[in-house]
Amino acid sequence: MRLLVTGGAGYIGSITTRLLLDAGHEVVVIDSLERGHVPAVDRRAVLVKAAIGDTEILDSVLPDIDVVIHCAGYIEVAESQELPDLYYRKNLAEPSMMLDRMLRHGVRRLVFSSTAAVYGQPEVVPIPEEAPTRPINTYGASKLAFERMIAVTEDAGELEAVRLRYFNVAGAWPDGSLGEAHDPETHIVPRILRVAAGDHPTFTVFGTDYPTPDGTCVRDYVHVVDLAEAHRAAVEYLGDGGTGTICNLGSGRGYSNLEVVGECSSATGVEIEVASGPRRAGDPATLVAGIDRAREVLDWAPKRGLGEMVGDAWRWHSSHPAGYAR
Repeated sequence: MRLLVTGGAGYIGSITTRLLLDAGHEVVVIDSLERGHVPAVDRRAVLVKAAIGDTEILDSVLPDIDVVIHCAGYIEVAESQELPDLYYRKNLAEPSMMLDRMLRHGVRRLVFSSTAAVYGQPEVVPIPEEAPTRPINTYGASKLAFERMIAVTEDAGELEAVRLRYFNVAGAWPDGSLGEAHDPETHIVPRILRVAAGDHPTFTVFGTDYPTPDGTCVRDYVHVVDLAEAHRAAVEYLGDGGTGTICNLGSGRGYSNLEVVGECSSATGVEIEVASGPRRAGDPATLVAGIDRAREVLDWAPKRGLGEMVGDAWRWHSSHPAGYAR
């Protein structure tokens, strides 16, 4: 199939693009390159530099597309609390323009990169897809707003979409050639690994008084390559006539922040010094995925554990200390 990947120069989008190409699909990438990286885009893909709200570009690309994989968006919880207008523009307003153009050109299949942040503070763990959606930060609220637009469009019979709700994503392409490169970096595994690399003296844990076994946040981690495999499965599910659905993507197991520190220390052979900081606004105590639906509908299950995620991420960071600038 001929696929459009938005945000294909970013962390998840670039790895998904490579995996889709390896699976035999044709891929066009649209990325504004505000936060993406040209060297991350596989040379077999067609790269178009544009915002996803650029209607002229969309009008030129979409007529030949079978499925859109929408990975573009802003993803930082703390930043979303400080800049809510920006997050609603990037995660709702611009995607709504893309959706409008999709329908005008008869593109009625969509895979959407959503987030576990739509659930807010869950009542039940592991979290099923039927759980109430009550986001407690602007990032989650902006993603949920676009999910609701998707649902309305599906109800009108104009769209079939797979909404993939990510839990915490970590890891890199196994040979270390593609990985995570954000500036500033706020995700836990690369932050810890920068301490192991000697770039920072300590790793700061944000909040040590949560109602969890060791007082730090508990999160469910999924390898980025497993995540890319779920996108491939969703594309092919829709290509085979599959109907709209929502699937959590995680491992079904939670790790506390201090447990992740321990895994990083084991992978690198470096003792990580930990400092305590205040809670970050909008962080729930525990997020763990219920993943039965992804197994049943997409025939998908994670294959790689946290140790492999950290090992692959360390391979990437060790060989690319300056990210894609090197």
